[in-house]
Amino acid sequence: MDTPRPADTPPHTVTVTVPRAHALKQTPPPHSFPERTFVYQLGAAENPLAPGAIRDGFVQFVGAPARLPFLRHLTVLAKIVAISAADAKKTGTLSIGVVVRMELFTGKGRKAEFQSFVKVEVDGTVLGESEKTALDTSHNCFNYEYSCSFQCSRDPQAIAELARKLLIVTVMDFLPEEKKAEVRSSVLGQAVLDLLPVLQGRTSLSRRVALGSGASRGALGSGAVLSTSPETSPKALTPSLDVEVDVSEALVSAEALSSCNLLRVTLETAFSVPESWTLSSGSSHTAALEVPVTAERNQLLVFGAGAVRAGGAPEPDGRQKKRPFLPQLLPENTFVPGAFIRSESIQNEDGELTSEEDRYFREEAETKKNRVRWDVEMCCFLNGDATDRLRGTITKCRLWPVELMSTVSDKMSEENPETSSHGVAFVDMGPLLFPGATRIRGASCVQPFSSKLLSDKAKRSVSVLKERAKGAAAARCSSAAPGSKKATGRKGSARRVFSESRTYVLLELSLEKPLIPKISPEELSRRLKALVPPKAPPPEGPSKAERAVQNFHVQVAELLSCVCEQVEALYGAERSLSHVKREQLRAEVMGGLSACGTYSAVKEQLKLAVVRMVRHKMQRTHSINHPRQLQDFVNKLYVDLVEEMHVALYKIDADEEDVTEDFHLSQAQLRDFAKEAQCVGDYELALQYYQELLVRNPSDPQNKCDLGSHYMLSGHFMKARECFHDAVATDPAHQASLVMCGVLAAMLERHSDAHTFLEQAAALQSFGVEAWTLRGLLHQSQEEDILCERAFLEAKKLLKVKENPKLMQKSTEKSTEKSTEKSTEKSTEKSTEKSTEKSTEKSTEKSTEKSTEKSTEKSTEKSTEKSTEKSTEKSTEKSTEKSTEVVTHAAPPPAEHQQESNKENPNSSHKKHEAEEQKILNRPSIYTETVSFLLQNGALQLAERALAQELLSSGGHTVVYLLHRARLHLHKEDYCSALASLEEALEHNDENAEAWALKGHCQFLQRSFSAAQESYECSLSIQPPPHEPGLVLLRLGRICQQQGQFERAKVLHLQACERSPSCLTWLGLGVACYRLGELSLAESALTEANHLNNQNPEVWIHLAFVYLQSDRIKEAEQFYEYAQRFKLQNAALLREYTHMQDHARFSSLARCFEGAAP
Repeated sequence: MDTPRPADTPPHTVTVTVPRAHALKQTPPPHSFPERTFVYQLGAAENPLAPGAIRDGFVQFVGAPARLPFLRHLTVLAKIVAISAADAKKTGTLSIGVVVRMELFTGKGRKAEFQSFVKVEVDGTVLGESEKTALDTSHNCFNYEYSCSFQCSRDPQAIAELARKLLIVTVMDFLPEEKKAEVRSSVLGQAVLDLLPVLQGRTSLSRRVALGSGASRGALGSGAVLSTSPETSPKALTPSLDVEVDVSEALVSAEALSSCNLLRVTLETAFSVPESWTLSSGSSHTAALEVPVTAERNQLLVFGAGAVRAGGAPEPDGRQKKRPFLPQLLPENTFVPGAFIRSESIQNEDGELTSEEDRYFREEAETKKNRVRWDVEMCCFLNGDATDRLRGTITKCRLWPVELMSTVSDKMSEENPETSSHGVAFVDMGPLLFPGATRIRGASCVQPFSSKLLSDKAKRSVSVLKERAKGAAAARCSSAAPGSKKATGRKGSARRVFSESRTYVLLELSLEKPLIPKISPEELSRRLKALVPPKAPPPEGPSKAERAVQNFHVQVAELLSCVCEQVEALYGAERSLSHVKREQLRAEVMGGLSACGTYSAVKEQLKLAVVRMVRHKMQRTHSINHPRQLQDFVNKLYVDLVEEMHVALYKIDADEEDVTEDFHLSQAQLRDFAKEAQCVGDYELALQYYQELLVRNPSDPQNKCDLGSHYMLSGHFMKARECFHDAVATDPAHQASLVMCGVLAAMLERHSDAHTFLEQAAALQSFGVEAWTLRGLLHQSQEEDILCERAFLEAKKLLKVKENPKLMQKSTEKSTEKSTEKSTEKSTEKSTEKSTEKSTEKSTEKSTEKSTEKSTEKSTEKSTEKSTEKSTEKSTEKSTEKSTEVVTHAAPPPAEHQQESNKENPNSSHKKHEAEEQKILNRPSIYTETVSFLLQNGALQLAERALAQELLSSGGHTVVYLLHRARLHLHKEDYCSALASLEEALEHNDENAEAWALKGHCQFLQRSFSAAQESYECSLSIQPPPHEPGLVLLRLGRICQQQGQFERAKVLHLQACERSPSCLTWLGLGVACYRLGELSLAESALTEANHLNNQNPEVWIHLAFVYLQSDRIKEAEQFYEYAQRFKLQNAALLREYTHMQDHARFSSLARCFEGAAP
């Protein structure tokens, strides 16, 4: 309803218009009512709006328990329009029209003189009241038409205040004359309207809210009862609320709205509060937080009226958030519609007390100890300047103070001045600067307030609560000036109270838009394509030129088969043709082909194939007239045809011959052989394996990534970069290649490219820990502390999921089930509460509190039993050295059981403690995971930086750190430093198989074979075995062969063949069998080794040894030639072969002379 502003109304006025109502069962149009106008003049310092929580266009109407049963249909239409275009541009005047239609059904005791009216108020200021409307006896109902208007400045401060105000419409009951002495009027119902949509740029809004009605006996008369006719059934008695909001011009323009933001602050509960907070019944508990709302001003958010709750049960999940306290609101209107507090896992919180050591303390505090609950949400509208100021304030100082104060009344404070206390908690706002972050929630520890602490941590010098209470405290301070020593006592007692109770508060802050926008996946993929253009997909089939060449090869094959058939027909299949001359053979074959007509048929087919070759491959479609050009073209055509004919003939020969045995090896075998060659140090052989993998499957990005990693290990970084870029071009989602592209870009100091590669890799899951950790290291090198912290936090979350994904899935499933169950229960409870009678507000609150406390006590008794069992099992696996101080909060086992167990096994506790320490020392971290990835791919520079970060985070030399440092020194061929690290690791844990294996490798490479043998044997005797047991067995078997322990070498190489069969393992087994004289076993083992790699010269020379021992000298000499061809460089083996060859020749001569002698 658009209501024009009267001409004689002064500026900054609120106009209230109340038309005469006419109510029917069907709502009449609002423009058909006559109007009556009231004018309300605002003072200069008067604020027209009251503070309140904001919800997007949501209006709540609540009827009083004694009046709600008589509501038949209630409709509130709120129209917000500008009075005039000029005033709207200057002051942003708002006109609010409220249309209330209410229908009552009465019984026999209803009196005709009963009257009611409507009151509209904002921020405690009553804008006006409608006329008292009498009961329409013909329709048994009341009808209202009411409109009002008020002005709002376009100043940023006024707009920010408008976001926190509530428009309250109250329907009042005017009692008859005999009841005026008691109460003149009572509340029938109340509607609350949030004005946030006006600030969010919306010019029209329409809402319909269903309102439940009670079924209790009314208070409008002793005989007033609800009608039992079908028209007054409970379904028909449910009132509804229609809201229509129209704005002629938005208060905030669309351009300005794009930079605005909305900050919601929710103060939930303070746990483990001091006992002094709960002893006195007259104490009040207040919290305050100061936030910027404009470019220059801050807004103090005061959370008052904290309710003390006794311990014994956890806080119920799904509690509804409350609006800030306003005395004119009905109790039901204090809740924020659609806003609930959900319980979350401690691991997912952003604040303090999130470690596993603090988890037991928090479980006890949130279950058994007293607490103070607020559950209040406040909203702040931030324009573009305020948003920039918020971002800059967090950048300068991440810690924001939240002050808590418990005060008592004047009488109690005079008797016991130590009951009041003042604390401060510091909330880390840094996570709000993470890209895409819009919410933080967590616990913050409360510390005793001091100006020095506030200045050191938050860089502030003024207490907002003390400044707020300065006026009230000035009188008490002046009267208590001589007793200033008592104040120091209070500070000391408060400091002791907070340190002993370990109070902490849960706080949630959420933003509508992130302060730092996150890069969209589309933009990220565009940047990646700019760095590495994707390869065009391969064609679906061969091209025309390829098909022409294939057809020519087929015709050549058919021609060859025809010639072979004719030769067999002329000379027979088994007859030798060596005596036949070439010219004679050609003439006879051509004559035979011409006689049977085969020559002409094959010629025509071959002619068509040549024509296709000319058209599609040589791209010749027109005739050539110039003789010289024609001759050149014919020469080129002849050369091409001869080459393609040779290719076709070679294909035929290859098809007839047996396929070489190398192609029987699978890709997994080739990859394993390449890694084994890298471990042994044969990089040339490893390169051959990786190249063969790439030739077999060039479209597999993993083959290109493996080749790039090999180039990284060998120091060819540019070739490695080409391989990784080629892998990303083939598959943009190949995460390992993306990570290595980022590593190489960081090594080349191309930081923007490195961020693009690593951010794309972090979006995937398989190597997410490594990608996020490398991003953190890159941000750390650029001194971007907040982004560095965010990257490390994301890496730690992914590592937890990687370690136990089943537990994470179960916890999420349980949390979702509990939340859905509790939400359904609460929704049913609310519906039943609205449909049932309400005697008094206090009785319903008490009953619901008792029921929830009983239900939560029963549920917590069961849940605590299960949680304690699971927590004790996990604590033995994931406890740290510092956890002993916090574990004391949990109940220890009885002393009798401890004494009995100690008597039975006195060393059991010591062994358990040592086992726990070893698990802690062997626990992986995000840095060690990244170091292992980088070492596998040859990025030694970044691996060293990650190791340095691991040293800083762990606070000392852990076993995992020492092992990775030893691997790094091994890659650098610094064996002395690697041995020093391994010896230190073995001092921490002498039962680590991997440490013994690495020590053996260092000693083997230093050619200390006896010491390496001891280390290898220690490694194989410990469980679990090392990561690469095949290499340990291979090198230990070689040491045994050098020492002449061939039986032991045979067993070790046989075990190596069972674990990871390769050319080297079979070679070791064959050599051991040969030295033992088992020639048949040696021949079979060496043949298997040759089958896996026919280019190993040692395999050929040992086969020659076996054949010489078997008097097969010709085969042995041929094997020796193969060994020479593959560059055998072992001088000892060459000397042994010459000696054996001479001995075999002399022995054969001796046998010849013995046979020739008479």
